[in-house]
Amino acid sequence: MEAELCFPSLNNSCWKTSRSQLEATIVYTLLSLITLLTVVLNLLVIIAISHFRQLHTTTNLLLLSMAIADFLVGFLQMPFQIFQYQGCWYLGDFICAVNYFCSFLVVSVSVGCMVLISIDRYVAICDPLLYPTKVTMKRVQICIYLCWIFSFVHSFWILRDLVEKPDRYNSCYGECLLVVNYAEGVVDLFATFLGPIVVITFLYMRVFVVAVSHARAMRSHVASVTQQISVTVTTLKSEIKAARTVGVLIIAFLLCSCPYYCFTVAADSNLFGPSSADAEVWLIYFNSCLNPIIYAFCYPWFRRSVKLIVTLKILQPDSCEANIL
Repeated sequence: MEAELCFPSLNNSCWKTSRSQLEATIVYTLLSLITLLTVVLNLLVIIAISHFRQLHTTTNLLLLSMAIADFLVGFLQMPFQIFQYQGCWYLGDFICAVNYFCSFLVVSVSVGCMVLISIDRYVAICDPLLYPTKVTMKRVQICIYLCWIFSFVHSFWILRDLVEKPDRYNSCYGECLLVVNYAEGVVDLFATFLGPIVVITFLYMRVFVVAVSHARAMRSHVASVTQQISVTVTTLKSEIKAARTVGVLIIAFLLCSCPYYCFTVAADSNLFGPSSADAEVWLIYFNSCLNPIIYAFCYPWFRRSVKLIVTLKILQPDSCEANIL
């Protein structure tokens, strides 16, 4: 199998990565299916939460922000990653820099939303009486704006050299490379992985300790307040189920992100390109496909919403008032 130039008419063109026809077909098909699934499922989440009035809650607003970030992963990042599978970049240096910037941005936003959702569940279970006053729609919106702003600044700082000169790391024409030095890699490691994981783990340890404590207290109450206890227990079970669902999301994030960040720690200088850390990057992107799948299994409202969306019943008058909870 002979290697080919990305741009045959240029002497300084990069070479295509040699791959068999069968391998390329299988990989393109698999990655295209994952991309399509990621886009469609996250789009369903976005439509459901945006359209149905019953889903306009503080927790779902955070899920909406994460779904938008995951949608952008499927709509932008995955196609770009497939596009350079053969080792060639045809879209120019500026789009190359934009591609890396968007990649860092959406991953950072997704992690930030997980932290915010964990805080939301922590307050809901550990301080339920003050939850409606502490966690308001306005405050959640501000937190989401700050999450996106922080992610934007963080991504710009990591990629400031690439943004200033997009072709600084390229050795030939048709290459799209990024080099993150050790110091910047460590900052990214703590800002988008270790730091959030420590915060989330601490919050969930507190959540489940308090949940167990509440359950024991409920069982010890006298029969005279049985009805009130029943209502409180039902509410508590609902909150714990929501916390458990977020816990599954976080476990999926850990499994998908650990290989990439282990790769980051193992390297003094991280080289990102069409052939470097390809599997690790795709695993992080695949987490954006897993999130809505987890919603489908854990949230009955999501399944009901999808049914109404797919059957086009959302086009009917007052469909936004439908009872789906």
